[in-house]
Amino acid sequence: MKTITIEGQLRTEHGKSATRQLRSQELVPGVIYGGAQEINFAAPAKAFKPLVYTPNFQLAEVTVDGKTYRCILKDLQFDKVTDQLIHVDLLELVEDKKVIATIPLKFTGTAQGVKEGGRFVLKMKSLKVKTYPRYLQAQIEVPVDNLRIGENIRVEDVQAENYEILNSPRIPIASVVTTRQLRQEEAAAPAGGASAAPAKAAAAKK
Repeated sequence: MKTITIEGQLRTEHGKSATRQLRSQELVPGVIYGGAQEINFAAPAKAFKPLVYTPNFQLAEVTVDGKTYRCILKDLQFDKVTDQLIHVDLLELVEDKKVIATIPLKFTGTAQGVKEGGRFVLKMKSLKVKTYPRYLQAQIEVPVDNLRIGENIRVEDVQAENYEILNSPRIPIASVVTTRQLRQEEAAAPAGGASAAPAKAAAAKK
């Protein structure tokens, strides 16, 4: 699994004024949780890009005041106007302490239903899991070879050793449908414009 290295500096001053000063220097404030103590730090905005702007699950090794912390990304904050990264929360990995992480799914093989003329439909791209740091991996592989037209793979079908999957077990993560069924689903989906705003707002509340 890929690890991103970040060189940070310890933050001793807090508040809006100190935060503005950091951002004027193109530094992003952050906090490392989960270890013996919380670590407040700041690092160059460009150092976070490989960790933030990617769909991949990665580790971060953050060095602050001579000590290195092995972490995963916990939360992000972006400026509502400029969309710039303004704050990062990281979770320190402690070997004997379980963590919750969102791991991408990788579908392997070719579904039987696709060979028969159906279309593979992806419904979920990742799963939320609870595990010890030593078991963290870049992705969860899901074989789809036996998936036929009209069938679903659900969360409960995923075999992930050493992981406690936290998503609802009956939620479909992938399916194979006929092109006719796909057209019907697309036709029934809300159109853009007036109906799109409520849909976006509802998604934001989830």
